[in-house]
Amino acid sequence: MVVHPATPMPHPCGMQIYGLNPVLEALRAGRVSALKVSSRDDRRVREALSLASRLRIRVERVDQAVLDRLTRGAVHQGLVADCEETARYSVAEIVGRARVAPLVVVLDGVEDPQNLGAILRAADAAGVDGVIRQTRHAAPLGGVAAKASAGALAHARIAEVVNITRALEELKTLGVWTVGLAAGASMLYTDVDFRQPTAVVLGAEGTGLRRLVHDRCDLLASIPMRGHVMSLNVAVAAGVVLFEALRQRESTRSSR
Repeated sequence: MVVHPATPMPHPCGMQIYGLNPVLEALRAGRVSALKVSSRDDRRVREALSLASRLRIRVERVDQAVLDRLTRGAVHQGLVADCEETARYSVAEIVGRARVAPLVVVLDGVEDPQNLGAILRAADAAGVDGVIRQTRHAAPLGGVAAKASAGALAHARIAEVVNITRALEELKTLGVWTVGLAAGASMLYTDVDFRQPTAVVLGAEGTGLRRLVHDRCDLLASIPMRGHVMSLNVAVAAGVVLFEALRQRESTRSSR
């Protein structure tokens, strides 16, 4: 079994992921211990098999029905992998590993694995250094989240904490500004200076930030709404704000 060369040790329990992108990215990250494959034969399945062979990972050919049963009818695209769980980091490790000013996402009670996966996908694309989330009231880091993340889960740095408000205080001591997304906040997200060390704090689906978390943020910012529906899905909101952060940082880089 190939172990991902991260400082934190992976959780001893494993998980199953499925789908072409999640399995390929988990293989590239060195987290797959075994692979089950149906009779499907195309370029990307062959790529997965080639990677597995190179890494000396056990491959088992099984009927489509076996994969259907393992994934409870999810769209597995002919691949199911046994993986180590995502390595866990501390808040300080996430901040300390940033190559430039840290950009972090904090999740306060995001419980939908589809939303979690979509946030991880946006965070990966925007160059986020890590994600902090609470151990309770949080979506499982399993097959559904991995599929929705298009494989980004395999590369994510994730810190799980008992208390989000304490994590915000720790971020502040590490020199990171905390920016909570809150409907009705007078400051627009485009007015936030994301070039400095920043943690974007996202609340639960429907309810938003909890009061204590809301009150502990250094800044509160909103996304302007011009239509009939006055809210965005949390994953969409994450993408909007994170790519504004990326835009600001890229603009600074190009002007030097």
